[in-house]
Amino acid sequence: MQDEFHRIKRLPPYVFEEVNRLKAEARNRGADIIDFGMGNPDMPTPDHIVDKLIETVRKPRTNRYSASKGIPGLRRAQAKYYQERFGVKLDPDTQIVATLGSKEGFANMAQAITAPGDVILVPDPTYPIHQFGFIMSGGVIRHLPVNSSHGLDTGDFMGSLDRAMRHSVPKPIALVLNFPSNPTALVASLDFYKEIVAYARRNDLIVLSDIAYAEIYFDGNPPPSILQVEGAIDIAVEFSSLSKTYAMPGWRMGFAVGNEKLIGALARVKSYLDYGAFTPIQVAAAAALNGPQDCVDEIRQIYEARRDCLVEALTRAGWPIPAPPATMFAWAPVPEMFQNVGSLEFSKMLLEKADVAVSPGIGFGEYGEGYVRIALVENEQRIRQAARNIRKFFTQAAETMHNVLPMAKR
Repeated sequence: MQDEFHRIKRLPPYVFEEVNRLKAEARNRGADIIDFGMGNPDMPTPDHIVDKLIETVRKPRTNRYSASKGIPGLRRAQAKYYQERFGVKLDPDTQIVATLGSKEGFANMAQAITAPGDVILVPDPTYPIHQFGFIMSGGVIRHLPVNSSHGLDTGDFMGSLDRAMRHSVPKPIALVLNFPSNPTALVASLDFYKEIVAYARRNDLIVLSDIAYAEIYFDGNPPPSILQVEGAIDIAVEFSSLSKTYAMPGWRMGFAVGNEKLIGALARVKSYLDYGAFTPIQVAAAAALNGPQDCVDEIRQIYEARRDCLVEALTRAGWPIPAPPATMFAWAPVPEMFQNVGSLEFSKMLLEKADVAVSPGIGFGEYGEGYVRIALVENEQRIRQAARNIRKFFTQAAETMHNVLPMAKR
């Protein structure tokens, strides 16, 4: 048997593996790790959603195979959400597919539309599945640098997009967008989407938009959907998730909505691969979308309070970071005294010296170097404890970095 298989060989090294290994070793030694590494919501799922799951799972026949594209009631609930939230009318039968989280939907869409050698335009840094799904499907990735601490610059992005389109052979078939962004927390405006849609229509470019964090926004500024733009339905599909909105990460419930041809292709691929989520989960997900939304406001307020606590506490610890306008992440520049060691080594230092886990920016792409991602998945007391640990580490490091830096460079 060959040492490595073709698709496995195409996957780049998993940068987070080393940090995860060190984290496990530290915990095995009894260390109390304050873990900001994974975007894994720690809040309980709202009671009315759990109650609907329990009620449904006790009913006869709900243990049978479900519908791969989602039960009709769930697709209608998602259509209702888009109508009320974005003013976008969708046909639940032809323009909506329920997915096993947005990640699965994205990966299977990549399988549905990608031929070997197809070029896909992907922002960098970005969530790994945005490129890995296409790599596993035989595609070729061309990165668009998107990393600004001052917000998304539409002119810069459109310039990068146009250069990539003109200088890529073969011509790219699709563009990936992710706003609010994981990991950078950048938010796109409706005007930005208007420019994207106009450009994509002129250049016969598919747009795949990931808005998994559309409901985790702060300061009263809800992010838009690309489907609000006239003509977007002709070229775009949007992916969303209930994981963060309703604190349902392990439930694995998401959606793909938009262009009928693309949605049909995704539904066809999925029909060969799965029978859909467990029916009681789909029924409970419909209850989440159709039910009272004060729980969403409460979850958002918790994240906003944690954001404010994190920014204040780390600033006092000597690590000023920008306040993210959305998502459950802060995108933090590596402090000046550690910039020479890089984001991976700095993440390892935080883990070993401060008992704090973060995600190195390099794991999200070449242009993520120089940053770390901090997930807002610990309560405010733990955030303040992390800041105290970090401050102590920084104080000690200031006295010893003349020894640490040469070692890291070697």
